[in-house]
Amino acid sequence: MNRTAKTLRSTIGAKALMAVTGVALLLFVLGHMVGNLQVFGGRDMLNKYAHTLQSLGPLLWVIRGALLAILLLHVWAALQVTRANRAARPVAYEHARQDLATSYAARTMLVSGVVVVLFLIYHVLHFTVGAVDFAGSYGGHADLDGTEVHDVYGMVIGGFKHLPTALIYVVANLILVMHIAHGAASLLQTLGFRSQANAGKVRAFGLGFGVLIGIGNLAMPLSIMFGMVGD
Repeated sequence: MNRTAKTLRSTIGAKALMAVTGVALLLFVLGHMVGNLQVFGGRDMLNKYAHTLQSLGPLLWVIRGALLAILLLHVWAALQVTRANRAARPVAYEHARQDLATSYAARTMLVSGVVVVLFLIYHVLHFTVGAVDFAGSYGGHADLDGTEVHDVYGMVIGGFKHLPTALIYVVANLILVMHIAHGAASLLQTLGFRSQANAGKVRAFGLGFGVLIGIGNLAMPLSIMFGMVGD
């Protein structure tokens, strides 16, 4: 146990943990986006998807707990790496420019990561709990094949027709794109998939994955804001 803890506290261990948890979070973000895109299939399609998840009962909360643990580990590892980078910051003149670029990237990831975590808290309080439902769209019900279910479709449509709420999601997802674009490329480097020969492709992958998530996530609030989707 002590050996494992010591390894995780090291820079290499923290980077590896951040990369592994980053992969898990990227897969979750992708799956979450695909599921939510069913809003374009209409009320029954999205409500059926949501009802299937809610029917998991306690297992759904186990999954949520596991995701929360992964997120907390990712944040902890990121803080460990940032602290180690600051402690090892070179002061020689010939390293100043490289250090400036590294520090800027680290600060950008740290700030965007904090914003993303705050947004996730808001997102859960909004659509999962309904505690910050400024649009007043939470709590409705709909008929699904003779069964009364939570009207997630109506909640999403009503939420994104509320301009301030929609703008929060738009801005947060733009920041998420920036975080993913750099993070996806960095985790490939940490996992040993980056070399001088394919460095450009690794950066392109990170940017491409971030843009893909951005397009999928932004399509929902923007299409609803402009009246392209919704009753």
